Amino acid sequence: MRYLPLTQADRAEMRAVIGVGDVDALYADVPAELPLAPSLDLPRAKSEMDVERLLGEMARRNVPASRAPFFIGAGAYKHHIPATVDHLVQRSEFLTSYTPYQPEIAQGTLQYLFEFQTQVAMLTGMEIANASMYDGSTACAEAALMAHRITKRRKAVLSGGLHPHYAEVLRTISHFAGDEIVALAPDVRAREDIAAMIDDSVSCVIVQTPDVFGNLRDLASLSEACHRRGALLIAAFTEVVSLGLVTPPGEMGADIVVGEGQSLGNPLSFGGPYLGLLATRQAYLRQTPGRLIGETVDAEGRRGYVATLSAREQHIRRDKATSNICTNSNLCALAFSIHLSLLGEAGLRRLARANHASAVDLVDRLAGVAGVETLNESFFNEFTLRVPRDAAGLVEDMAEAGVLAGVPVSRLLPDAGLDDLVIVACTEVDTVEDREAFIAALRGAL
Repeated sequence: MRYLPLTQADRAEMRAVIGVGDVDALYADVPAELPLAPSLDLPRAKSEMDVERLLGEMARRNVPASRAPFFIGAGAYKHHIPATVDHLVQRSEFLTSYTPYQPEIAQGTLQYLFEFQTQVAMLTGMEIANASMYDGSTACAEAALMAHRITKRRKAVLSGGLHPHYAEVLRTISHFAGDEIVALAPDVRAREDIAAMIDDSVSCVIVQTPDVFGNLRDLASLSEACHRRGALLIAAFTEVVSLGLVTPPGEMGADIVVGEGQSLGNPLSFGGPYLGLLATRQAYLRQTPGRLIGETVDAEGRRGYVATLSAREQHIRRDKATSNICTNSNLCALAFSIHLSLLGEAGLRRLARANHASAVDLVDRLAGVAGVETLNESFFNEFTLRVPRDAAGLVEDMAEAGVLAGVPVSRLLPDAGLDDLVIVACTEVDTVEDREAFIAALRGAL
């Protein structure tokens, strides 16, 4: 067959070379309950019109973010995106372009990535940034691998406030690389003693601020503890707007800063595509994953831009690459850069203050709801509530009342025994009426 050119003999020879008896052995690491059954119970084929009607009926069962007061965060946030962003990123020269392999005909793409790098470095308080990563979770995993290369150690210590999805991606990559992960227990109130876990075998400590429960963390003393032991401090974030108001990780001594850039320029989009950010110190330039864009001059002395230090497997021998995750989310990076350029420094600070003010107002209102406790001593635009019933059921009941109230911690940490906690996020799109609706729906659900 044209599309199945290998014979049974060819397949048998390939299995013999790699040392497996049958195809099933190739999937030994996939949990047994995940593969599809040999025959699926699916309905018979339908017409295109019938399929559209059926899918439309299914879609109407959802409560979309645009139709209800929205307080869901925990790694993905609803923000206002100026119309200018969509207008510009949908220009054909941006929307249809791919990786800028030929700098002489990709100067526009290279220039905006250069500006993007500058913006990320300034936001995070670091010296350099790369040209973006796939998303926040994979950027976090790449930072750990980077720290292993720099320190020549293979153990990472994870804070109990690190987003569970980020931790899980790191566990997956570490498992196959043979690296060691020491994960602290979930830390709802940001009171863990991470420094006590650092010894001479630790490559890096990964701490999130604001953490998954919304707590702000001062990293200065932890940075000193890491450096005394020769370890690196990796600071993560999921809400990049927070950097418009809080002290950036670089100023607190972080060695590598990673996070999710979705909040600027990129819609929720049911979970992606999103945008990974990674910034670090000049000393670690050559161990930075992905690629960097540099500024130069051509033979006639004119300013130009080039891809440099592209230690990705597309550009270099696989065994020499610092990263085998090749997607760098160009279009999402452009949307981020346009939105941030429109805001400017003063606009970003106003946006951050509006987010914080919205969260403070809701917390103040929650003080009047009996049985509900806000657990945070500090927060930016996200906080954790303890409620007097199962949080997952509470969130469902509030959705029935027309309010998307937050993320039950049990959804992120199903085995942690934190079933009475819910993570709530507020942004500039929440109105006073939305917050009043939240309180009314919460009282009704209780």
